[in-house]
Amino acid sequence: MNKKPLDLLHALSEYFGSYLVDVKGVSQNTVTSYQYTFQLLYEFLNDIKRIEPEKVDFDTLIGDTVAEYLSWLETDRGCSISTRNQRLVAIRSFAKFAMRKSFTGSLTFCSEVADIPKKKSPKTDDIKYFTLEEVAIMLGLPDTASKIGRRDAVLMSVLYSSGARAQELCDLTLNDITFGNDTKLRLVGKGNKARTVVIPENCAKLLKGYIDSRMSDFIGRESKMRHVFSSQTNEHMSISCVEEIVKKYVLTAKHNHPSLFTRANYTPHSYRHSIAVHMLEAGESLAVIRAFLGHSSISSTLVYASVTPELANKYLRERGKPLESVQPVVRTESVIAALPFLQNVCSRSRASI
Repeated sequence: MNKKPLDLLHALSEYFGSYLVDVKGVSQNTVTSYQYTFQLLYEFLNDIKRIEPEKVDFDTLIGDTVAEYLSWLETDRGCSISTRNQRLVAIRSFAKFAMRKSFTGSLTFCSEVADIPKKKSPKTDDIKYFTLEEVAIMLGLPDTASKIGRRDAVLMSVLYSSGARAQELCDLTLNDITFGNDTKLRLVGKGNKARTVVIPENCAKLLKGYIDSRMSDFIGRESKMRHVFSSQTNEHMSISCVEEIVKKYVLTAKHNHPSLFTRANYTPHSYRHSIAVHMLEAGESLAVIRAFLGHSSISSTLVYASVTPELANKYLRERGKPLESVQPVVRTESVIAALPFLQNVCSRSRASI
């Protein structure tokens, strides 16, 4: 390997190995998100540009490469404009670090990345969410007679019922779950901020049945710290694995129900959008939804009020009312009650364990 690829690898190693945490003090979730940005970048370079990972250097990243990568995220992977901009922020952060450290060839890379603008999204940016009928279809697709099918059914049920981000779902451990009359999940989100959500009984039974079926996998002194959802190769599932699971069932759903699933792309975040929209439709206040989703600002929650004219009118009726403090433990039974299929999925899963 010549020196140029080594410069880039050295820069990435120091950036992720010490700089982000020890110098900038960012959260582990931010580190993971930034790492995923570069994982996808290398995937793009290998699959689309036909550049092998060991040959990637700073010169590879100049020109239109980063701009093409960002476009690929939107067109091929179905990422939102917001996600596209987050990936750009991660690359800019690394470029500034590399330039300050005087890594060979990083100056042009940093200059060009700085000139790439964030993409503006229209205020009425389409929120890719599932209708109640579409959620029912998605959760009914996995073959719960198989181990992978059971995992996928539970994973998507929890993703919807808890409003969890993909990373929060991947990080969920046995220690984060409290079963009881109210089954609670502790989710650690952006900035290492934790929140507790109560999932409905049907989903809780489905989750407990899945965990019970895997007890042999969780034996050991550190069993409580084991991750609930694992891939076929890794105990700690990655975001890309969750994305592939959702993508697989969306493709099947689109094929089976051509009149439904009209958005071009859906992602794991679509489940989070879906529960927020359905809670608003069921009469929950924006303040409650804000706490449930773990938004730091109410402005992030307001976007759901523009999904339909009915929800916009509901928001307008609420305007001027105080956004009272709410407990971070939020229930979703009012929404899940409209989803009797969950009971059927739960029954099928228990019967096949």
